[in-house]
Amino acid sequence: MSGKRRTGISAVVRTFNEELNIRECLESVSWADEIVVVDAFSTDRTVEIAREYTDRVILNRWEGHIPQSVVATEQARNLWIFHIDSDERVTPELRDEILSIDLENTPCDAFDMPRRHWFMKRWINHSGWYPDRNIRLFRKDRCRWGGYEPHDKIQVPGELGHFSGDLTHFIYRDLNHFSETKNRYASRTALDHFHKGKRATLFHLTVRPVATFFIRYLIRLGILDGLPGYVICVMESYGVFLKYLKLYELQQRLGRFD
Repeated sequence: MSGKRRTGISAVVRTFNEELNIRECLESVSWADEIVVVDAFSTDRTVEIAREYTDRVILNRWEGHIPQSVVATEQARNLWIFHIDSDERVTPELRDEILSIDLENTPCDAFDMPRRHWFMKRWINHSGWYPDRNIRLFRKDRCRWGGYEPHDKIQVPGELGHFSGDLTHFIYRDLNHFSETKNRYASRTALDHFHKGKRATLFHLTVRPVATFFIRYLIRLGILDGLPGYVICVMESYGVFLKYLKLYELQQRLGRFD
């Protein structure tokens, strides 16, 4: 790591009942000049543990991924933000890359990095889950939060830089957690799509899920990830089907089906 004076970075984390993850997450960003934790009133020890690492722990009622990310970014004191989820970790390789960048003079507004997922006791190298590049380091004066619920995403108006070091993600505790998450996310995405005027068709309910499986399993080489890869591709296909089925259900309540 460079010992030169550099532009400050604020690491920001959103939390809710993450006592099992938050310590290792915050340890992995201990190099940051500031750590900001925005907690949605956890009922476990998340806040207590977070306060061992920072006095910038802000309680904010959960209103969605995008609003919570906006709040966390606004609370940060530094120009450059490193956004990380509580079940993610910055590897030493990624840390060193970040600290080697001259953020004061870089032409980039943001940087992305590969994210490697741990699932069923192994690292997933294909299945559409890797490299899974995510924008996590960005200038808050130039970039904005966008995307759709529950998939918030940084919008970058200028040049995007790239890191090669991994951000690791301990994505699902078990298959039950995987299934529950897909169901919850499908509900949120369906509602978001409905409010934006999107409608489910027979194509979405039939072709899209099947295409999702074969693209992930054969084209994105999920087959090389063994049984975990097969499970991922099936579950991702199921998630697509469930999302559009829930959107269709919303349409049915109002008597609309395009």
